[in-house]
Amino acid sequence: MTRPTSVADLTERLRQERYLADRGLATAAYVALSLDRPLLLEGEVGVGKTEIAKVLATMLGRRLIRLQCYEGIDPAQALYEWDYARQLLQVRALSQHDLTDDGTVDRLYGPEFLVERPLLAAVRAGAGAVLLIDEVDRADDEFEAFLLEVLSDFQISIPEIGTVVAPSPPLVVLTSNRTRELHDALKRRCLYHWVGYPTPEREAEIILARAPEAADGLVAQVVAAVNRLRDMELSKPPGVAESIDWVRTLQVLDEPELTADALRDSLGAVVKERDDLDLVLSRIDGVLDGG
Repeated sequence: MTRPTSVADLTERLRQERYLADRGLATAAYVALSLDRPLLLEGEVGVGKTEIAKVLATMLGRRLIRLQCYEGIDPAQALYEWDYARQLLQVRALSQHDLTDDGTVDRLYGPEFLVERPLLAAVRAGAGAVLLIDEVDRADDEFEAFLLEVLSDFQISIPEIGTVVAPSPPLVVLTSNRTRELHDALKRRCLYHWVGYPTPEREAEIILARAPEAADGLVAQVVAAVNRLRDMELSKPPGVAESIDWVRTLQVLDEPELTADALRDSLGAVVKERDDLDLVLSRIDGVLDGG
């Protein structure tokens, strides 16, 4: 599919995919697409950082390739691995035919034995892909430095095969929940946007886009309650994703409004920590009416 022609065009196309981006986020995504620059999104958990990469892939008709970062991830797990089991079978087959010439090793390290991991897959796909590097803040400093090198050149050197160069850069979206501070070098390589909590009006609009059958009154009650929860000293305040889940949960329970009993029954959809649950349950009236 064609690239969007303006920020307004991108905003509308995202809306058609039920993703409501504000002007700042839509602008950052449009510039990233136009300049082939990686886009780094930081913000609270559950505010739509990961989701926009998925929606952009769908909107642009590109393949979504996701690299989920975690503590201890290393370059091999992100780049490629050799299919050792298949290579062993090839060794046995070659030995049966007594093939020991100089080309034998080459036959063991051909592309057919290479197992693609997300970064190699994205480099090969080029502009046909959206590469989502999710929760990059969970990886260590060494992996972050490695990512910086890959994102600078969009090429990968495989000693046994050669250098794989992207025909054109993929769209890269990196997300961070700020569990640690990212290095300036990586930030300089990317366009940056902070994704905060939406206004209550915008959040209600987002919920209705994802749960259009929900009653306006119920959505308004949930949004008000969620914003009060965010003002409490919770270890994990709820994001927009939890707001959507809460409305859907109340619909499943056939609750037309958010009462004290309905809140108790459905609280697990929006609060996910034991201490937070105890705190909220002790302040139910305040969550419902702000008192």
